[in-house]
Amino acid sequence: MGGNMPAVKGVIAEHNRTGERFQIKGECRSTCTMFLAIRNVCVEPSAQLMFHAGRIPEGTQQMLAHYNSRLRSYLIKNHYMESRSYHTISGQSIVKSFGYRSC
Repeated sequence: MGGNMPAVKGVIAEHNRTGERFQIKGECRSTCTMFLAIRNVCVEPSAQLMFHAGRIPEGTQQMLAHYNSRLRSYLIKNHYMESRSYHTISGQSIVKSFGYRSC
């Protein structure tokens, strides 16, 4: 689910510090998608990642900064980060189209 950006950033920093694997599975909305910034992240093909604009422009930019360049370009090109409506991308697509590792 979505959540608090500072808390999510703390989890990301801790996992990147320790190298511990982080799995994205099930439904991952909003700030949860920022976990894609974890170096040792993997995505279950059955996961559903849901993207949308932040409440403020700075929030949107912070979220975008946590995605690799292929995913970031796709989200911008398709206007996924311009509204508060959710846009879902399957875990399978996140792996196959954007280069993230499968669990």
